[in-house]
Amino acid sequence: MRALHVPAAGEKPQIGELPTPPVTDGAVLIRVKAAALNPVDNAIAAGYLAGMLPHEYPLVVGRDAAGVVEAVGAGVEHVKPGDEVFGHVLMAPPVQAGTLAEYAVLPAAAVALKPAGLDFVQAAALPLAATSAVQAVDAIDAQSGETVLVNGASGGVGSYAVQLLAARGVTVIATGADTARLTGLGATTVVDRAAGPVAEQVLAAHPGGVDALINLFGNDPADVPLAAVRQGGTVATLTQAPDAEAATAAGVTVTPIMASPVREVTVPLAEQAAGGALKVDVGAVITLDQAADGLDTIAAGQAKGKTVVILNN
Repeated sequence: MRALHVPAAGEKPQIGELPTPPVTDGAVLIRVKAAALNPVDNAIAAGYLAGMLPHEYPLVVGRDAAGVVEAVGAGVEHVKPGDEVFGHVLMAPPVQAGTLAEYAVLPAAAVALKPAGLDFVQAAALPLAATSAVQAVDAIDAQSGETVLVNGASGGVGSYAVQLLAARGVTVIATGADTARLTGLGATTVVDRAAGPVAEQVLAAHPGGVDALINLFGNDPADVPLAAVRQGGTVATLTQAPDAEAATAAGVTVTPIMASPVREVTVPLAEQAAGGALKVDVGAVITLDQAADGLDTIAAGQAKGKTVVILNN
């Protein structure tokens, strides 16, 4: 099969031929029709997580996918060969299996039937980003009438978080340069980071600070605009979290988010998307040969919505 993979530690991802992976107990082999890109793909490809979880090579990049079931392992009963499904490769040792390939093996716990109302591209764009958004919104316990800042709202997680917050009756301040798209998703105000420090811009409009922050931007705790949050406020972050001292000094509670896109979480999201209550905001659809460039765009912070790779498979 063709796959975007890292041949060995320290090497760059490349397209090449690899053996089709065998199905294992408690897992599902799918013929991939679409696979979404996520920031974590860059971290895995670069070996940044190798200190936490062992990596084995060649390592196939990608975590999210939608496709057709080829085979199921022992113990799998909720899907069968021929079913159209979507799912995620959960983070577990060893890190090696991925979805940017013609075939992928996914743990059964993270595989679900694709609703007829979603195409493969939309379904592939859901698992990790939408689950991350749900868990971030739940972590701050967003309530109607509150004001929440979504820092780094332009990407996939941000597009879902803005919608989920707006649906709760929250006033959403989103950072990004794509004002029309973000307001269309439910943001009340859009702050452009290029116009100055985010916290200063937010405090100019909300002197008392916002009630909560969902942080999706930055690889340094200093990038997290804690000063924009009121005393006693809450912060959920998917990037480098401020340490306890910084959180205490700011008077906020910080919760790091590590999403787990199991089907109990992704099925309701897919049903909302199929019914039109949740928009799957796909910004770019590319081929497998363009996947490495797509990852570069994400790393540069220039992606708008989800980037999805399609496979003629």
